Amino acid sequence: MKPVHATLGVPKETKTLEGRVALTPDGVREFERAGVEVFVETQAGAAASISDDQYVAAGATIVPTAADAWGQSMVVKVKEPTEKEFGFLRPDLTLFTYLHLAAYPKVAEALLKHGTTGIAYETVQLTDGSLPLLAPMSEIAGRLATQAGAHYLQRPYGGRGVLMGGAPGVRPAKVVVIGAGNVGWNAARIAAGMEAEVVLLDKNLDRLRFIDQIEKGRIMTLASNRGAVERSVLDADLVIGAVLIAGARAPVVVSEAMVKTMKRGAVMVDVAIDQGGCIETMRETTHTEPVFEKHGVVHYAVGNMPGAVPHTSTYALTNATLPYQLQVAIHGARGAATNDPAIALGVNTVAGALTNQPSAQALGRDFVEPLAALRS
Repeated sequence: MKPVHATLGVPKETKTLEGRVALTPDGVREFERAGVEVFVETQAGAAASISDDQYVAAGATIVPTAADAWGQSMVVKVKEPTEKEFGFLRPDLTLFTYLHLAAYPKVAEALLKHGTTGIAYETVQLTDGSLPLLAPMSEIAGRLATQAGAHYLQRPYGGRGVLMGGAPGVRPAKVVVIGAGNVGWNAARIAAGMEAEVVLLDKNLDRLRFIDQIEKGRIMTLASNRGAVERSVLDADLVIGAVLIAGARAPVVVSEAMVKTMKRGAVMVDVAIDQGGCIETMRETTHTEPVFEKHGVVHYAVGNMPGAVPHTSTYALTNATLPYQLQVAIHGARGAATNDPAIALGVNTVAGALTNQPSAQALGRDFVEPLAALRS
């Protein structure tokens, strides 16, 4: 069977200090086996320690410019297109990447304006509600959140001067993690491994029960409600926000009033910032300027946290995305979405229509069923 998308482009990421790349050399080999030619922008994998020569050895063609990579019938990326890339969007293009349209309305507007078929990793969803293409980056972001929090708790970086594990006779840091999904559990596990006092909050009691059984008391679990969050953040040294609603804007669970009650020099890390953030005082930051201070509290909200460890992140991401990318390349968005309901849920824009319901609600736009849009 001849693939619908006979050519695949892999451009270099343009978000600030985003070192990940959407495809590994092993991924190139799989596309080549399927009859899909792969065109990789030169140095696209350099920050992830993948050389152009490695891509060539796997069968890819190295192209000199972003325009060459974007000129293929299908493009795979890691992060949403930036404004400098909007001009590459067009009606006959299928783009498969993280989109987070609820948090980035300009990206949604550009995709709709240009009629591009946009498929979002973060809304590909299995029947059990799990998000297989978000999970690996959530795991990494959760682990990084604790590392970042521990770093900024040090006095030279603006924090209270608290060591996560304390010292003999000295109380350890209190770490509060809000949300017990992949991000939150990974953040809590790393904090517990650093011998901090860890509190993990979530509304899903079954999830908390499961974690309690696994962690055997290393992590204190609490049912999440406004009062519990207020009391928990009041004396926290580090708060990690890890709340997600697939495709939708993250709900605010830590209000500005709560932030004002916190200890001076405490640290807050909002991993949900690429979905709008779950801490009211947060704004998105970058790897070059990762923190700011407000109400005496250090705020960290880098929108592409896994980009700090691009080698690890690239391989973890490709392990998850490659089978889905291949389905779309071989069968096209319409065929892949028809064959696999998970991919249908991943389709966010088609021919100027918004086809993800939570994103449409968040952006105040009309929703069109993805298969109906693809078939028309």
